[in-house]
Amino acid sequence: MESKIQKNATIRNLDSLAKLMDSQFKIPGTQIKFGLDALIGLIPGVGDFAGFLVSGYMIAVLASNGASGFVIARISFNIVIDALIGSIPILGDIFDVAFKANERNMKLIHEHYLDGRHQGGAWKVVVPVLILLFLLIGTIAWIAYSILLWLLHSIF
Repeated sequence: MESKIQKNATIRNLDSLAKLMDSQFKIPGTQIKFGLDALIGLIPGVGDFAGFLVSGYMIAVLASNGASGFVIARISFNIVIDALIGSIPILGDIFDVAFKANERNMKLIHEHYLDGRHQGGAWKVVVPVLILLFLLIGTIAWIAYSILLWLLHSIF
């Protein structure tokens, strides 16, 4: 079993990753913050898949640190919302700046650990959810790729 100090270090590392993905940078002269998720999301298909991989990594780390299936399911729901709306060109990138799924998920996990409800593992929920999310993101990437090819063939 991982010690409390190690868990705290793990959570701090995930907090840093969430900040990098969602609010590391600030638009000068405004209070608007954004992260790599919004920037890499500008690359059709690939950007959304990369953001999904980071979120999947966060889920795996949280599950291995004893997060409950309920919290993992709520985190996964945020990821699905982010993936679905985030895959819409331009609008999805604006949504990523506002929604900040990774920081929302870290808020959930902080509340979860502070309330002491992190009994047991979550692998029974995580594996099916990750498979479904992978299929969802893969489908979105395939559609984006198909549209891009169609546009290129129409233009040239």
